[in-house]
Amino acid sequence: MDKLRLLDIFLATCDAGSFAAAAKSCNTDPSTVSKAISRLEAELKLTLFQRSTRRLSITTAGQRYADTVRKMMQDLSACEHELKQLNDSPCGTLRISSAACYGHLYVLPLLQAFCQRYPAIKLALEINDLHVDIIDNDIDIALRTGFVKDSRLVARRLSPMDFLICASPQYLAARGTPRCADDFQHHSWIGFRIKQTQQLQPVFLPDHSGEYQPYELERSHITDDGEAMALMCDHGLGFAQLPHFLAKQGLQSGALVSLYPYYRPPQADNGVFAIYAKREYLPARVRVFIQFISAYLESAGESANHTWAENWPALIKFCR
Repeated sequence: MDKLRLLDIFLATCDAGSFAAAAKSCNTDPSTVSKAISRLEAELKLTLFQRSTRRLSITTAGQRYADTVRKMMQDLSACEHELKQLNDSPCGTLRISSAACYGHLYVLPLLQAFCQRYPAIKLALEINDLHVDIIDNDIDIALRTGFVKDSRLVARRLSPMDFLICASPQYLAARGTPRCADDFQHHSWIGFRIKQTQQLQPVFLPDHSGEYQPYELERSHITDDGEAMALMCDHGLGFAQLPHFLAKQGLQSGALVSLYPYYRPPQADNGVFAIYAKREYLPARVRVFIQFISAYLESAGESANHTWAENWPALIKFCR
């Protein structure tokens, strides 16, 4: 029998005045109550009740102990109620860590509407490309492209990550439009260096049937910043294979055009993921944020298995 159960029986005995009445209150039998009180007295090395054939009376030590236990149980109950309210209500500080490009382009634009809907939630927002331990760093939710397998975490895909080969209309007017992968050898290409590995992000180009294959080519320019990569492409420095969330503004404004239909890597960790600690009772502030960003993405043509890039018109199309 655990200590809390012992204390429940002890208080019930104090209130009821007999083992039999306490047993009825605790849905057990008198012998169990008697043994529980004896065990508690043995642990404390105190006599809590004076027993006689006629009555049960609490000792001075027992009364002092009962007062303390009752206050402790009331405080515990109040704390549990408060914590449950906090967990069930969208309130408190929501700690978000987001990849830099995704944070700037997708997360920041939705925060005003989110805070208007949930005014009791305060935000602590980190925007960087560091892959930190979200549990050790007390982060509620991380928004990342890809995920690290960790049994302590849940990785919920918000959308795939689709890639589009983009260039500015001015660049194409000056340098011409490549018609096949080999043509890119005669064009400027903007490469992306992955900060964590310092490796260049591989390039995938379509073959004659439109199937994407890894392709080796020289990068004329290199950056480790996704938004800089998109701007360099926008400014006519060459072609870039951009994730859909980086290409979106340029394509919608006409500053960029997409040469080919989208490319989606087949790996299971491809995509944008909401990552959070695995727990039985997810705090309401985390639940509502996931629901909110999912609805926001849905309105923008994105979901767990779909992005707007699937329907974006390309200059060159293939029969598949």
